[in-house]
Amino acid sequence: MSDIDISRTHGKTLAKARKAARHMAAELEEELAMSASWEGDTLSFERPGVRGTLEVDAKEVRIRIKLGLLFSAFRPVIEREIHQFFDENFPV
Repeated sequence: MSDIDISRTHGKTLAKARKAARHMAAELEEELAMSASWEGDTLSFERPGVRGTLEVDAKEVRIRIKLGLLFSAFRPVIEREIHQFFDENFPV
């Protein structure tokens, strides 16, 4: 398995950070056919070969993903997409 762990500090309020994280959850569900569920400020998501969490707090957003063998080859592309999403929704 291959792991991705990316965090970003943000200057948003917790409510705005949650809203941006909900936006990401909707994209995951729609575009990648992932199931996702919230527990507090943690989004858990998965599909065959991929599972992870997105955690939001008042200062930071963090995504952790475990990629199965078949998805490991796509790690650079997935990381690039995550950084792009963070750039758009959690600018430094």
